[in-house]
Amino acid sequence: MRLSVSSYTESSSEEDDLSPRDKVQQNSKGFADFCVRNIKQHSFGRHEIEIAEQEMPGIMALRKQALEDKPLKGSNIVGCTHINAQTAVLIETLINLGANVRWAACNIYSTQNEVAAALAESGVPIFAWRGEIEEDFWWCIDKCVHAENWQPNMILDDGGDATHLMLKKYPVMFKMIKGIVDESVTGVHRLYQLSKTGKLTVPAMNVKDAITKTKFDSLYSCKESVIDSLKRATDIMIGGKQVVLCGYGEVGKGCAQALKALGCIVYVTEIDPICALQACMDGFRVVKLNEVIRTVDVVITCTGNKNVVTREHMDKMKNGCIVCNMGHSNTEIDVNSLRTSELQWEKMRSQVDHIIWPGPDGKRIILLAEGRLVNLSCSSVSSFVASITAATQALALIELFNAPPGRYKADVYLLPKKMDEYVASLHLPTLDAHLTELTDDQARYMGLNKAGPFKPNYYRY
Repeated sequence: MRLSVSSYTESSSEEDDLSPRDKVQQNSKGFADFCVRNIKQHSFGRHEIEIAEQEMPGIMALRKQALEDKPLKGSNIVGCTHINAQTAVLIETLINLGANVRWAACNIYSTQNEVAAALAESGVPIFAWRGEIEEDFWWCIDKCVHAENWQPNMILDDGGDATHLMLKKYPVMFKMIKGIVDESVTGVHRLYQLSKTGKLTVPAMNVKDAITKTKFDSLYSCKESVIDSLKRATDIMIGGKQVVLCGYGEVGKGCAQALKALGCIVYVTEIDPICALQACMDGFRVVKLNEVIRTVDVVITCTGNKNVVTREHMDKMKNGCIVCNMGHSNTEIDVNSLRTSELQWEKMRSQVDHIIWPGPDGKRIILLAEGRLVNLSCSSVSSFVASITAATQALALIELFNAPPGRYKADVYLLPKKMDEYVASLHLPTLDAHLTELTDDQARYMGLNKAGPFKPNYYRY
């Protein structure tokens, strides 16, 4: 049985159990190269995209500035990302800049069905719906990679799944790729592993570690969306709660700031002594998970690792403890260990499950989004920050696609600093921010070009 789940906007109705794969689908113009939950929702999805455009000044400015040049003309991009209104703005920008695209979702719960319908209505080959099962997930990516009269030459990935599938199933096709762009911890880790073992035969751009990604999307977006997710999913009062954050990277830092500001007692777990020391200096107790697991009210993972929260931990949690994940990987919480006969699963609302332990107490924990990204599954992300990431992704694609032969070898590269600065500059006018310009004398004194870049590559911001 396939469950249809409504999006966070509550605009998707709960439908029958017929899989989208079993439906005959076409848009109003007869185009049928797509598979979405309900094409009839396209007008609502178009409104969502239009709202996002208003709050995404950077990517819209890039669309306008590069429209005539068509820097992506001739590119055939396989996209595998979260599919929401913000991503749709990126997809339509890439098409405006000359790209041909085919798109799938990187997460089975984060797709906005209405937005997928709007993209399909406008003629985008998109294969995604909220609540896909594992088989659907890989089928959708395969439909984007392998299609009639289609030879992909670029990949835009979020988690490395499109790269993984193409490398494993279509190795000859993979060798014809001009470049890969990935923006997640998991995907970038996979790319570095491929490079290390000599299996990466094409250049790749690590957008995850671009300054505009780590400092804005990972930090500021998570800072705002973690509270939104918890409140929408559980109606929890944040103040006074004891929360343990597993991981104090950029995501952990953003979450910690937001929770502390609302009056939480925040604990942090860390493997890295530098991040641990930062947490201490920011006023947080650094602990081992076992030390606090019996008393905390909320457990949030932000590591990108696996089995950070195990069944042993969950057995010790108190009644009503909320467990969720803000890291990219859905392996951080060992959800499979909860799928046993002695534990009862009770679906309370969309993306909220109560897991009930046996015994007279009937202890239950509250699991959000089955351990997947809670902010994209249970709430929304800020369009403004998404604009920063989208502009970074678009520029990375343009850079790799247009690079002369030999500039990039089969390795993983960071986005050039000049592009990071350009992305930031695209977002300043809407905030009424005015940059100071160096005088010639000042530029000489600092050894800088007046137009930038203004910091060396090793600068940490």
